[in-house]
Amino acid sequence: MSVIERIKVEISVVIGSKQMPIRQLLKMGRGAVIDLDARRDDPVWIYANDELIARGEIVLLGDRIGVSISERVRRATLTNFA
Repeated sequence: MSVIERIKVEISVVIGSKQMPIRQLLKMGRGAVIDLDARRDDPVWIYANDELIARGEIVLLGDRIGVSISERVRRATLTNFA
C-alpha cells in the first residue's frame, strides 16, 4: 500500500443547522428529531478535515443517502485579499 493510500481524511456533510439552548439538547433522548433550517432541494456543504471543499446535493440510493458533488470550492489564498 502506498503512502497516499494510508492517509485518512475525515469527510463531513452539513445539511442544515439549528440553534437551540443546551438544556433542550441535553433533554433529547434516543430517536429525537432535530428540525433543521434546510429544505429537501437545498445545497449541502462538504468538508474535508474541517475545510470546505465542495457543495453538493442529497441523492437517494435505495435505502441509503448519498451526496452528489455539484461544485468544487477553491481555497482562498492571501493573494486574493491583496
